[in-house]
Amino acid sequence: MKDEQRIFDIQPLDEAAMIAARERQARLAKPPGSLGRLEDLSIQLAGITGRLHNKIDKKHLLVFAADNGVVAEGVSSAPKSVTLMQTINLTRAKTGASTLAKHFGCDITVCDVGVDGDIGEPKVLDRKIAYGTRNIVDGPAMTREQAVQAILTGFELARNTDADVLGIGEMGIGNTTTSSAVLSVLLEASVEDVTGRGGGITDDSFRRKKAVIRRAIQVNRPDRDDVVDVLAKVGGFDIAAMCGAFIGAAATRRPVVIDGFISAVAALCACRLCPAVRGYLIPSHASYEIGYKLAMDAMGLQPLFLLGMRLGEGSGCPLAFQVLDAACAIINDMATFDQAGIDDGYLDPIREGDKFTVEGAR
Repeated sequence: MKDEQRIFDIQPLDEAAMIAARERQARLAKPPGSLGRLEDLSIQLAGITGRLHNKIDKKHLLVFAADNGVVAEGVSSAPKSVTLMQTINLTRAKTGASTLAKHFGCDITVCDVGVDGDIGEPKVLDRKIAYGTRNIVDGPAMTREQAVQAILTGFELARNTDADVLGIGEMGIGNTTTSSAVLSVLLEASVEDVTGRGGGITDDSFRRKKAVIRRAIQVNRPDRDDVVDVLAKVGGFDIAAMCGAFIGAAATRRPVVIDGFISAVAALCACRLCPAVRGYLIPSHASYEIGYKLAMDAMGLQPLFLLGMRLGEGSGCPLAFQVLDAACAIINDMATFDQAGIDDGYLDPIREGDKFTVEGAR
């Protein structure tokens, strides 16, 4: 389909800018590599923007809200009505993610792509595709056309959001079930290896959740080599829109932060649709959900934090934004050896050792 091709034109990272960033990091008054991930992030940011010096002044969290028909199978401890209420509360700084966003001065946009109800809150962006998805144990969650619409909705929202960095979150009861189904298909992994307890469920509900995912995959037989087909058959409007948002951020050469498990699955979908997106991704926290590590490993990414978090909503993104701020401060403001009046010759043996180690690893 023509619309699906629109999202594939993502440029690779700027290698010249990354080389310049590595060279500057080597001149800063510190032992080589002593600031670890902060150095890596400053180099990645240079590759993303094409600039050696970057600032993360405008930070924006995009949260996509939708209901999932599979909730009818008793896979969640929370009632479906929570999706609508928390979608509204996200705009009022009353949820975990929106409280953190307010605390750190991050903007937030909450987008309804499929909440099963009419939302009277004007601060919620109305991009509703349908009143929730269908129950995936009975057939596809949505049509292929709806999946494409959701992807393009996220793509356009991210592309048109004025920010230096974006974070991608969600709100939707039952979406750890759909995310686990999508991940199981994409990685050809067992349902047991990708499915956790989400917001918290009993042992009986947990067994039922895994059985429901297995049945949904058997009924729908999604094509693992066709991400749109997987999303349409066992995914959700929120996951599809998040997938598009990751691509939209990359299309405009901006860093984009992954939240937890659901966000990671959406990011993996984006990478499967367009592998160049991976270079623009920055994971925040390591989700407590069992499938999170598999999704990260599939993308070759490592989270910044280990905080035992599993809330979702984009709650890890405001925290990661602060680390990106720190990475920018280091490369922008830290003195070089020359500026600090330090003869760095004492580091030559260390640098030579690093050089041999790197060459030996090739």
